Amino acid sequence: MKKLILILLVVMSSNYCANAQQKNQKEVLRHVVLFGWKEGTDPAVIDKIVTAFGELKNKIKVIKEYEYGINSSPENLNNGLSHCFTITFKNEADRDAYLIHPDHKAFVALLNPAPAKITVVDYWAFR
Repeated sequence: MKKLILILLVVMSSNYCANAQQKNQKEVLRHVVLFGWKEGTDPAVIDKIVTAFGELKNKIKVIKEYEYGINSSPENLNNGLSHCFTITFKNEADRDAYLIHPDHKAFVALLNPAPAKITVVDYWAFR
């Protein structure tokens, strides 16, 4: 009986530590932006936009991380969206400050009229 109680205590302690560790892991807010281009869009225009988006990390201090990539999925489910940009924020206040930041607004003005499609999704990433 003592062995069974000891085993149960060890298992319960292990589960408690695992749950506590998960709760201590920080969440981050991801801001995902997807672009699809009008047919015939000059590649130089796309490169200019990609470069300008990447430069925001150095201009807007609330951006924790930035990355981008071009669709390479073989599933053909991208619905015309080809470029994916992900910005990471610590919290919603930082994201909101980014959205109204003058450098972000200048970037958005640069987009007109290049992308045919734009999709934005924000989500909390649990680590």
